[in-house]
Amino acid sequence: MQPNEIKKTVLLAGATGYLGNYIAKELISRKIDTKVIVRKPSGLTAIAYALTGIIQAEVTRAETLKGHLRGVDTVISTIGITRQKDGLTYMDVDYRANMNLLEEAKRAGVKKFVYVSVINGQLHRNLKLVEAKEAFVDQLKASGMDYTIVRPNGFFSDMRDFQKMAEKGSVYIFGKGKKKFNPIHGADLAQVCVDAIISKRKEIEVGGPDILTHYEVAEMALLASGKPINIIHLPHWLRKSILWIMRTFTSSKTYGPIEFFLTLLAEDAIAPRYGSHRLSHFFQNEMDTLKKNA
Repeated sequence: MQPNEIKKTVLLAGATGYLGNYIAKELISRKIDTKVIVRKPSGLTAIAYALTGIIQAEVTRAETLKGHLRGVDTVISTIGITRQKDGLTYMDVDYRANMNLLEEAKRAGVKKFVYVSVINGQLHRNLKLVEAKEAFVDQLKASGMDYTIVRPNGFFSDMRDFQKMAEKGSVYIFGKGKKKFNPIHGADLAQVCVDAIISKRKEIEVGGPDILTHYEVAEMALLASGKPINIIHLPHWLRKSILWIMRTFTSSKTYGPIEFFLTLLAEDAIAPRYGSHRLSHFFQNEMDTLKKNA
């Protein structure tokens, strides 16, 4: 796809997050007119000069969005939270905030809505972190607006948990570590999200170029850290016990992200492969950055 093929005005919600920042840069690199909605414009200093407009608003408060979507052709939303904060729940943000965007988009005559959910979300509605995302997906599908739902596999940024363990000399995995997945770099996923603006596909599952086992990811992290290969296998009954304890004795604010990650660690999650970024290079770059900042 050539950079000048998409002649539309795009509104991006979530530009200061991990994926949103890459999407903003991808839109700018293709010279697409881009507006962003942010709570704090100070988080956009590196790209602010290239944006068509910066809208200061809070997507959780519908009244702050009124009138801001006029002239917009497509909305791309990466709005969502992994760890609840500021007293907000998953339903407040992943569902209600995106509904606020969708309702304002319909009023403004926006033609398409691109939403980033999670891989296999339809199968995991029982998980708190996924429940709200899929509730919004249901509303988007019923809205009458053209849409594309992007369902990425794990992000490279999520793999930092492996790296943090590796830096301490040991990486813990459940079972034999043979479950497979193909996490994707934010820059590669951003290309998919921007291509979705003119895609006719309603749902796009996507992962990175390398299908890896949890054991292989643990090994990569240790090699990048310069540590001996020390991988500790934990029994799955322990994973299930942790899930039960967290669900029974803590709030969804605490157990939501743990529930999500521990559940997905027990199954294969393989999506169509895309992109050029390798996880081994990501780990090495992360280590090089740590050494420079040390």
